[in-house]
This record gives sequence, structure tokens and C-alpha cells, in this order.
Amino acid sequence: MPTSDRKSRRSPKTTPLLPQKDDDSDVQSGASFYGAVFNLSTTIVGAGIMALPATLKQLGMIPGLIVIVLVGFLTESSIDLILRFTRAARVTSYSALVGDAFGGVGRTLLQICIVVNNLGMLIAYMIIIGDVLSGTVSDDVQHPGLMQEWFGDRWWTARSSVLIFTTVFVFAPLISFKRVDSLRYTSALSVGLAVVFVVITAGVAILKLMNGSIGMPRLLPQLDDQASFWKLFTTVPILVTAYICHHNIHPIQNELNDPTKMKSIVKTSIVFCSSVYITTSFFGFVLFGDQTLDDILANFDGDLGIPYGSMLNDLVRMSYGIHVMLVFPIVFYSLRLNLDGLIFPHAIPLIFDNQRFFSVTTALMGFIYMGANFVPSIWDAFQFTGATATVAVGYIFPAAVALRDTNGNGVKKDKLIPWVMMLLAVSSSTVAISSDLYAIYRKRNGFTS
Repeated sequence: MPTSDRKSRRSPKTTPLLPQKDDDSDVQSGASFYGAVFNLSTTIVGAGIMALPATLKQLGMIPGLIVIVLVGFLTESSIDLILRFTRAARVTSYSALVGDAFGGVGRTLLQICIVVNNLGMLIAYMIIIGDVLSGTVSDDVQHPGLMQEWFGDRWWTARSSVLIFTTVFVFAPLISFKRVDSLRYTSALSVGLAVVFVVITAGVAILKLMNGSIGMPRLLPQLDDQASFWKLFTTVPILVTAYICHHNIHPIQNELNDPTKMKSIVKTSIVFCSSVYITTSFFGFVLFGDQTLDDILANFDGDLGIPYGSMLNDLVRMSYGIHVMLVFPIVFYSLRLNLDGLIFPHAIPLIFDNQRFFSVTTALMGFIYMGANFVPSIWDAFQFTGATATVAVGYIFPAAVALRDTNGNGVKKDKLIPWVMMLLAVSSSTVAISSDLYAIYRKRNGFTS
């Protein structure tokens, strides 16, 4: 690696923190198309899928499904902007692209947003794992976890104990990899487990529709007063978070045999993930209706009213719990990358410093563990990060880079699309934050929904 590259990570044209095929002796060959699709799809289909049925409960069936599709199109457009302007700027990372357009301040702001976004997501993943294995409480109702159902209330089935065991025996080995492509097999398994969840949810809903035990849920939102109208916008952060993957675009692309295939990889991944989201949201809302919880996994702990319902409940929760465990390391990869760039901007690349690699990893895991034990639900985690950092990473920064166009690469549509993206992102985020604050105000003053 050139000496100049080692001196500073804030060079706008290079990002030595990312492993390159010519410089990293561990890289035997480039990543494949399907390996990249699995890794990107796993980045997208994380915990957000569990909260999407609850967004349909807020928005109604028809508007909810339409919005899911529209956010998918918007996400693909934002990633396309990132890829095209990355080629024009000749950089190898998202932060370097923003740094090329807005200097060190812009680069640092993006890295902060990625750190906040990924921390929020990983805390949500741990919350889901805790919910699945140790149970959760919603509306003063206890929903037991798998470990409690199988072994009863013991010290090692408690939430804190289960999360410690998961961290040591599952997360620690997976987050020790220094290449994102090393996670391709676990990503493939993760995608498969998500499909298992979708198939079971759809099958149960169809069976109950056929025997008449459930009916079609609300097609439109229920607007009783002004508060219920503003509450609709609290779904925006959940929808945005469901598609966020921008932080892993460059790490995946940099390891490809043929980086020009990245656009096809993005399109394939988003089409697949949109299909999963639509199917899950539709059948999840059909199955549970207005009883759909913020985390739909918590709904799978009661009587489904069909043969082998208890076994299916356990299979659904276990398959998705393992899925989330396998999503965790691929999101953690870019979190560690950007946090290290913030704290040690002039140090040698992280992959060459084992002590720093271990220290940053340990500190992050400790913080995530503490957050998962104090954040009450995934809805709370997603509303905070989704309305702020996620919107910035996914839409505001790509639009701003395209509008800045420091290399003169843009065309006419590169002005229209970014302006629309920027307007939608800023306005929806502002309304979502205002709605959350208004809901907190009503709750503290004793108002009912």
C-alpha cells in the first residue's frame, strides 16, 4: 500500500480502510455476483421486516403497500446516484464520495450518521433476539420467549443472560472477519430463513382465510382525530429503515470480481427484498389485523387456531431469530469501519492493526448490549434513528452529492430526482419527528390516543 494512503483516511480520492484486492493478502479472489446479492439482501432484510406489518395497521392495507413499493423505487434511485457519482469522483467509499463533494466536514457528518443509524439497527436486532428467546411485554401483556416456554424461568433464560451467550458464541466469531465477502454463506442462510418466515406466515393466513376464521383487515387508515392523522407519519422512519443498505454498497462493490455488476446486484436485491416486504406485510396484517404488534414476532406466541399451530409458532420465531443473528455481523462491518474512521482518521487501516480492531469491536458490542437492555421496543429504536440518521444516509446525502456535482457528471434528470428526493426526505422526517414529540406530549399529559 502506498505510504501516502496510510497517512490519512481523509483523502477525498482514497479510502485505505476498505480492503482492496491488490493490497489485502487475505483476498484470494473477488466476490461473486450471487455472494454480493446475498450480502446486500441480508443488509436490507434485517429487523425492519418485523415492524412493517405494524405500518400497515397504521396506514391501512392499500396505502401501506403502495408506500412500501415507492420507498423501494426511491432507494434504488438513491443508490444509483451514489454509484454513478462514485465512478465520476474515482473514490472507493461513501464517505470519500461525500468528502469529495463537501470536504472533511461533510465526510465526518456522514460517518456520524452511519454510526448512529447502524447502532440503532443493531440495538433493534438484539431487542428482537431477546424478544424471541426471552419474551417481551406489550400493552401490559407478557409474551413469553422460546427459552422460557421450553425451560421455564431460570437465570440462563433471562434476557440479559441470553444476550450475553448470543454475543459470545454467535456474534463474536462472525464479527471477527475482516472481509465482508467472508459472510456470504451466512448471508445466504439468513436470506433463506427470512423466506421460511414469509412462507409460513403466508400459509397460515391463507389457511385461516379459507376456513373463515379471519377476514380482510382495514384497507384504509382509521382517522378519528387530528392525533391519528399525524400518527400516520410515525411510520416513515420504519419504512426508510427497512431499505437502508447504502453503508454497505462500497464494501461489497470493492470486493467484486467485476465492480460494473454492482448496479444489477442492487436491482436484484431490491426487487427480492421488496417482494419479501410486500408478502410479509400483507399476510402478517391479514393474519393478525388490528392486533398486529410493533414487533410481529410477538404475535407468534399464542394459539394460531390451526393444526400444529404451536410448532409453527416456534418455527417462525426460531427461524427469524437466527436470521437476525446472521444479519448482525454484516451491518456491524460498516459500523466498525466508520467509527474507526471517526476516532482514528490518520491511523493505518484497521485490518492491519489487530489491537485496534479488537478494541473498537469490543467497545461497540458493549454499547449495543447495554442499549438492547434499556430500549423498550424496536419501534422506539427505529423511530429515533429512522427519522434522523437513516433518512440522511439513505436520501439526503445522495441527493446533496448529485446536486453539488463537483465533477460535472450530472444530467438534467440528476437535478430533478435529487430535488424530489431531498424534499420528500426532509419533509417526511420533519413531520415524523414532530409527530413523535406530539405523541410524547400527549402521553405525559394524560391524553388517550
